[in-house]
Amino acid sequence: MIQPDPSSPDSIDPLRSVYHQSMIDIALHRELLISHNAALLCIDLQYLDAAPGHGVFATPDQGGVSAEGQAYYFDRLEKRVLPGVRKLQDVFRSHDLEVIHTRIQALTHDGRDRSKGHKRLNLLAAPGSRDADFLEQVAPDPERDEIVINKTASGVFSSTNLHYVLNNMGIEALFIVGVYTNECVETTVRDACDLGYLVTVVEDCCATVTPELHDASLATLRDRYARVTTLGDTIGTVERLIPETETP
Repeated sequence: MIQPDPSSPDSIDPLRSVYHQSMIDIALHRELLISHNAALLCIDLQYLDAAPGHGVFATPDQGGVSAEGQAYYFDRLEKRVLPGVRKLQDVFRSHDLEVIHTRIQALTHDGRDRSKGHKRLNLLAAPGSRDADFLEQVAPDPERDEIVINKTASGVFSSTNLHYVLNNMGIEALFIVGVYTNECVETTVRDACDLGYLVTVVEDCCATVTPELHDASLATLRDRYARVTTLGDTIGTVERLIPETETP
């Protein structure tokens, strides 16, 4: 009797092939991109959680992340994630695809409207504050009137009207990038999948504070809740399937 290979993907996840055939390797991913029913969703690329010396990283010992963890995180952001997200934003814009931005921002300056979780974490980005500002490199393009969704919870779908907005625009597929991979990104991916969206995570355009957390999160999402692809593959797919929009 032939024993299954314990190191094979199907041994680790017996349902992998079922999900892959039903949700990952399907033509609808391609069709929704071609029909412009897909959008790029950029998660929390703001001063609060993605800039040294600000927000949760205002002081070296703030936020519970070690010096090594901070060094890894900001190095990955600077060298891979932010340049990659900007390239992806430019590609989506040049092909007339929606680019949508989420950020952590309260409705009030004292944050009394925040989620209970953010209150417990003492996490506040007040309207108009530097912490609420997007990082300039990947900020919304004001000339394109890009949509910004403000939230005070890890998952944008549970705490905002994003699902309603996407339905209004006919968006059924999401390409997701941002921070942190294992928190706001993963929660958003899971919620989007449960709501019926086809989700793609661009792995080298996401980051968190350790490589182990990043890899573990993607291992859970891969071929179950989302396709997991690279920046190069994603750009190649968009440029192959959609004609570039001519500038008037």
